[in-house]
Amino acid sequence: MAAVGAEEMDGGGLTTTRAAFIEQAQLEGRLYIHQPYELYSEANHDAWRRLFTRMEDRWRRYANPRFLQGIESLCLDPDRVPRLDDVNRFLSPLTGFKAKPVSGYVPSFLFFDCLRNREFPTTITIRDGGTLDYLPEPDIFHDIAGHVPMHTDRAFADTLVRFGDCAHTAAEIVAGIRDEQEQIRRVTSIFKSLARFFWFTIEFGLMRSPDGLKVYGSGLLSSHGEIAHAIDGPDVQRFPFQIEWVVNQAFEIDHYQPLLFIVDSFDHLFELVGELERWMRNGRLDNVAPGEPAVSEPDLRSFLDASQGK
Repeated sequence: MAAVGAEEMDGGGLTTTRAAFIEQAQLEGRLYIHQPYELYSEANHDAWRRLFTRMEDRWRRYANPRFLQGIESLCLDPDRVPRLDDVNRFLSPLTGFKAKPVSGYVPSFLFFDCLRNREFPTTITIRDGGTLDYLPEPDIFHDIAGHVPMHTDRAFADTLVRFGDCAHTAAEIVAGIRDEQEQIRRVTSIFKSLARFFWFTIEFGLMRSPDGLKVYGSGLLSSHGEIAHAIDGPDVQRFPFQIEWVVNQAFEIDHYQPLLFIVDSFDHLFELVGELERWMRNGRLDNVAPGEPAVSEPDLRSFLDASQGK
């Protein structure tokens, strides 16, 4: 692949699946990047406006109150893709978190380690205006409008840091295993546990409230169709959160979720992550059920490298 010229880089905007700036960063092996705000096209800003506008009524109806407070605290412009520097100016004084722009997928240990350091890896591209309803990979709307408002809440932010602690615990456990195949087997099982727990809480979690069930998971908060389906869909199974169910429950990403779990509060969620870590230390995550998510080579290697101090 040839190097991308400045003219090409300026012309295509920052649209998911076709952003020359991102392609160049990936070619050069740069995972952590800056946000070249001047490259956003008017079509990119229009996609943000349409996404934000159609979500506002859904948020008021289905989102938990902490999320709604977070949207206000961040002062997001409904008409323009946000500047991450502006987001961080409002976010960091509240919880110490900041959005950290990345060029693509962040291997799992590195992702959790960022959370431990109160950094949230953030995609800077935005979906095409013709495909607003579904995107298999994250974009800046999912990350900033879906995830980051929750990061303004102290209890939720501390929970993310606790996830980062869990990843370090996993690396510490793996470091004590001498047999390479056993290392891989244990990492695979623990990774599935962490990924499933994260999926059914941070991405697709439901929470009790005085007004009934509300959404706090970012995969729901950034989806116009699924946020309503999660609460009102008659075919969705909703259960009180139990770790033994969650860590053994496979999930698929290409359709609305048929099974969701409910926590009582953000303090409850924090306690559950602490319990997850205790289960890990006691070997109770070493043999979870097979199935999705698959463990990619970069994810596996990130944990193995961390266990070796790399």
